[in-house]
Parts: sequence; structure tokens; C-alpha cells
Amino acid sequence: MMGFMVLAYGFVAAFVLTSLSRNRRDARPDAPILTYAGHGLLAASAAGACLALSAAAFGVAPGFTLG
Repeated sequence: MMGFMVLAYGFVAAFVLTSLSRNRRDARPDAPILTYAGHGLLAASAAGACLALSAAAFGVAPGFTLG
């Protein structure tokens, strides 16, 4: 399941960044849905970073056992 989510995130990120750069090159305004998708990707990245940092702080790692 994690692999699917990473693949989907990559596809969405590539699509959004490609569309935004093409709009900049053609001097066209961005569609609001692209802006919302970009903000969603930013929020997902920030949430993932916070989860990874909190897991590292609490010592929750694969193969780690308490006791």
C-alpha cells in the first residue's frame, strides 16, 4: 500500500509541476485546481516530515522493540 501511495504522489507531483512550468512558459494563468493540488502536496510533504521526525524522536523504527 505504501508503494502505491508513493507512486501516486510522484505522478501527481510531476503533473502539477509540469503543468505549472508550462503555464509560466506560455504566460498563462494557472488553473485554481493546480494551485490547490500544489498546496495539498505541500501539506502532505510537511505532514510526512513531521511524522518521520516524531517517529525518530520516540524511537519508533522498524525492528525496534521496547524493553
